[in-house]
Amino acid sequence: MQEKTTEKVVTRFAPSPTGFIHVGNIRTALYAWLLARKNNGIFILRIEDTDKEREVVGSIEHIQKSLKWLGLNWDQGPDIGGPHTPYIQSERLDIYRKYVEILIKKGLAYADPFKEEEIEKFRKEAEINKKPFLYREHRPSNPPVWDGTTPLRFKVPELKKTIWKDIVWGELSAGPEALDDFILIKSDGYPTYNFAHIVDDIEMGVTHVVRGQEFISSTPKFLAVYEALGVTPPYFVTTPPIMGIDGKKKLGKRDDAKDVLDYEKDGYLPDAMINYLAFLGFNPGGEKEVYTREELINVFDLSKIQHSGAQWSDDKLNWINKEHMKLLSKEKIEKNILEQLPENMRNPKLVPIIFERISKWGDIKEMKEKGELDLFFKQPSCPKEKLIFKNSSSKKISENLQLAIKALEELEEENFTQENIKTALMNIANKLESRGELLHPVRYALSGLDKSPDPFIIAEILGKNETLSRLQKAV
Repeated sequence: MQEKTTEKVVTRFAPSPTGFIHVGNIRTALYAWLLARKNNGIFILRIEDTDKEREVVGSIEHIQKSLKWLGLNWDQGPDIGGPHTPYIQSERLDIYRKYVEILIKKGLAYADPFKEEEIEKFRKEAEINKKPFLYREHRPSNPPVWDGTTPLRFKVPELKKTIWKDIVWGELSAGPEALDDFILIKSDGYPTYNFAHIVDDIEMGVTHVVRGQEFISSTPKFLAVYEALGVTPPYFVTTPPIMGIDGKKKLGKRDDAKDVLDYEKDGYLPDAMINYLAFLGFNPGGEKEVYTREELINVFDLSKIQHSGAQWSDDKLNWINKEHMKLLSKEKIEKNILEQLPENMRNPKLVPIIFERISKWGDIKEMKEKGELDLFFKQPSCPKEKLIFKNSSSKKISENLQLAIKALEELEEENFTQENIKTALMNIANKLESRGELLHPVRYALSGLDKSPDPFIIAEILGKNETLSRLQKAV
């Protein structure tokens, strides 16, 4: 069963502005967004920018643009405000200081007196003794008063086994070795992620924290801070990883993960991306695979999130995208296709042919660059040997083409449609020993290609005059 709660569901997406945002990040945001929308709750966008060394200029705007393209609208955030403003961590330093004072008064936070060289010495000693390095084993007995110029560390109050419940994974636990003193505030005055996100989640009333498996090992530390502050922790929702195309390792920026906005440039539909990403780790059951945004909100259930990682597949994404394209109106399909073409190629009759051969709008550019549409705008060359069907004589092929020309000449311009063209040519082809003796040379004469769209469709698009001209050239 999905976890029930009587309180207002509040979720958040809290990325760091350290570069482009990829599909793994977005999938986390999507699950948090779906959970909030399913329960008429609140979805918050919060920027965790306390690691100033890794921050990339323009990343905050990039994050917002990515979410807006996908339609993952937020109810509170840096650009729209809300009751817990500001929503950028670097602007919330006074709030973290308030919580730090609580821990200092309780004797659960202390100034770190050691220099980096000393800490490195402790690490090497642990390595020599083949033991894990634990800072708490070097905790100073009489630390100095913290003045903000040195790091401030959390003092683990009690070494114990930690047990907690995850909505996806059920009961999880870790031994005392998972607990260690960690930095709350760095020497530059900024809080660490391990502390800041806890304070923000408390202040913003977050009820469900959706995040990846990499945070499981740190959860005992987080829970120790919640306990030290006397606050009940939120529900934890741990998502499975998205695996790379080879299925061997987690998809990441250093490997195959693309910038989310690259998918927009490639011409994918936002609803298709949402549909595809949702199913990378979630399955509502049944055979249905294509869901609208509203349908996904209705079927989303935390109990249906899977444990194992889902493998990324461009082919599957392309299939889902094409299915969503089919849901668009004819007017929208025509508009999107014609917009991708230069003005001299914007023939509405080309739309069905192009649509049949693409899985995303960006494919049209590729078709254009490969010259796959040139046959409609340039007369092809027709080498004699290409026009011959199997062992037929050139005389026989020439006679058949002349029969085709005569039949098509009898069609009025306004009746020069795919259906009428097919009827006229098939009346001739069906009387031959093999229909290929007519259809093969007609196809090649019109397209100049071994493989091409239906010759009847090509003829309609070319129009009567150009069709007859190409057939006469072949003769």
